Amino acid sequence: MMLRTIRQPLGLLLGLLLSMSTAGAQTPSARSRNFTRSAHLMGSHFTFTAVAADDTLAWRAIRAGIREARRIDRLFSYWDSTSQITQVNRQAGIRPVKVDREVYDLIQRTLKLSELSGGAFDITFAGGEKIYQFDRQAHAALPAPEVVKASVARIDYHKVLLDPATHSVMLQDKGMRLNLAGILQGYGVRRAQALMKQMGIQGGLINGSGDVSCWGRQADGSLWRIAIGDPAYPQSVSSWLTVTDVAVVTAGNYEQYFTVDGQYYGHIINPHTGYPATGLRSVTIICPDVELADGLDEVVFVKGPEEGLAFINQLKGVDCTLITNDGRTLASKGMQVNYYHSAATLPAATSTPVTP
Repeated sequence: MMLRTIRQPLGLLLGLLLSMSTAGAQTPSARSRNFTRSAHLMGSHFTFTAVAADDTLAWRAIRAGIREARRIDRLFSYWDSTSQITQVNRQAGIRPVKVDREVYDLIQRTLKLSELSGGAFDITFAGGEKIYQFDRQAHAALPAPEVVKASVARIDYHKVLLDPATHSVMLQDKGMRLNLAGILQGYGVRRAQALMKQMGIQGGLINGSGDVSCWGRQADGSLWRIAIGDPAYPQSVSSWLTVTDVAVVTAGNYEQYFTVDGQYYGHIINPHTGYPATGLRSVTIICPDVELADGLDEVVFVKGPEEGLAFINQLKGVDCTLITNDGRTLASKGMQVNYYHSAATLPAATSTPVTP
């Protein structure tokens, strides 16, 4: 899976709101506006946009969404000494730890994704040894094979033991560690969105550093236009989508890397082999659930271009677009995306959202 400490912003321009009208757009209230606020959450940059005629409601909902993301970060944090994940890790190989139902359920869902993906996604990756330095420099060689093999010896999602009767979690072996970073931002976005909708926000978009989920329409009645950046050209766009009521999650493997004999090695590690996943620079997943999309992008990275694309094509309601190491763009069989013929700077928005 994607071995990372924080979600990478990637310079992808993903989630920028282009207020360009689309055919058949519904016209909301003339007083509706896009209200947008940014926040630093989960070690990443988040933006929250609410469409509303009532500015008090909009700002109240955005603040509630931010608070919800912060709550989730504290509850699931790998770094917070008081979090329930840390408590489970401390008791690895010793005893089970009773956790909140919310924590138990998310861990259970990640294990289902691990099973579905054949272990390409694995939240026990934190037990792996850090043997690479992703410093964007040329290295003389990869680590010795025995070192690489030993680095993943404690990674095995099968050894996460759940007890539904007590909602307890136990790691079977000492030295094992859980880290939900590979799916937590998607979960945080999903929970924040649900809360904002409950408060009466009929249209909005949340972007958790590349984990985007949108619903309804913009203030001018247009759908949400989401840009996908080109890894080869910073601050440029390779393609875009015009969507609503869907999640679009993009991850990249090119901001942290090293090279050996000219071969590029990104920071996403295959939990089976211990070697960096190769073949892809960017993965974008489109599906109704932002949490699921957040996990699937890592699955595709580990599986690689051909196997990853075949995996997505087997899933109902899920699509993807991939950018390979050699610059090719691939798409799943149901994917509809607009491509730029050459690198182009993202056009400026035609209207400006209200910010605090």
